[in-house]
Amino acid sequence: MFFFISPIGLGHAARDVAIIHNLKFKNDNKVNFVTGSAAYTFLKSYGWKAFNLYDPPRFEIESGKLNHSFRWLIKYLLYYKKCQKIATKIIEANFEKLIVSDEDFASISIAEEKNLRRILITDIINTSFTKGITSIIEKKMNKKLCQIIKKCDCVIIPDYGYDTENFRYVGPIVREILESREVLRKRFNFTKKTIVVSVGGTDAGKYLIEKVIHSFRRLKTKLDIDLIVVTGPTLKINPAEDFHLLGYVPNLNEYIYASDLIISLAGRSTMDESIVYNIPGIFIPLKNHYEQEEGAKRLGFEYKDISRLDKLIEEKLSSNSDIRKNNVNNGAKKAAEIISSFI
Repeated sequence: MFFFISPIGLGHAARDVAIIHNLKFKNDNKVNFVTGSAAYTFLKSYGWKAFNLYDPPRFEIESGKLNHSFRWLIKYLLYYKKCQKIATKIIEANFEKLIVSDEDFASISIAEEKNLRRILITDIINTSFTKGITSIIEKKMNKKLCQIIKKCDCVIIPDYGYDTENFRYVGPIVREILESREVLRKRFNFTKKTIVVSVGGTDAGKYLIEKVIHSFRRLKTKLDIDLIVVTGPTLKINPAEDFHLLGYVPNLNEYIYASDLIISLAGRSTMDESIVYNIPGIFIPLKNHYEQEEGAKRLGFEYKDISRLDKLIEEKLSSNSDIRKNNVNNGAKKAAEIISSFI
């Protein structure tokens, strides 16, 4: 089975690892991942067979704001065409009958042309990066996107909702935690209330990390706290003695589970881990990034919250209870069952 994964960030790859673990293949070689960038490195760290073939365009970020969105959209369309060519070669060479895609719409479109069964994993059904007259191209792209989604044999939605037509809502999909919080805290040497700040698989969150470090330095004069900075595989931050710099870690989910607070961009995967693991979180979206802004809104955050990080951190760390449910089902098992029914 070929699993095509969007390499924009690490969230797609993280939830797909959770699904594959629940498929419980006896032979890992039965699954072939097609992706690129940090997602490729992440999948290889788990020992899976992966192909580093996709090179997505980078967002242009300044001070936590997405700039030149139309220019990025044009680059994305060119990237999409390249991905279609790559997917065509792979599909034609391997005679696959089932294609699974996590928001890699290029492979889904080629599989449709080849009349193959198609399972799509996605939490978006349209985009809204551009405004005004430049949005005409994006609207046309969204129309095509909706047609592709509608024709899939199954669309797995990692959210809550009611199944309809080919949509199957499974709830948040995250990796399973195999050890207790106490064991993990001991292994990671977490002795104080611990904040983890992470920005995923791109360098888009440098602004947020710098703001969190400044807030931490102000708050540590009155709070007994530690800060763990997880920069990911591409972002470079200068080390300092007063916080712990980890760079890239494949088991970020364990660090989140062991922490007292996770601070991140509003990436879907990290927010879902916060919900399922019941760990307090602060999620600051990139301004003008519609997907992150919509995701952050559902948890009560917006871009301007970056100006009140000190207060938010104090509130989250001082809370003795969490209003979210303690036992939220992980959708990974249900998603795996759906995929198994097509194999």
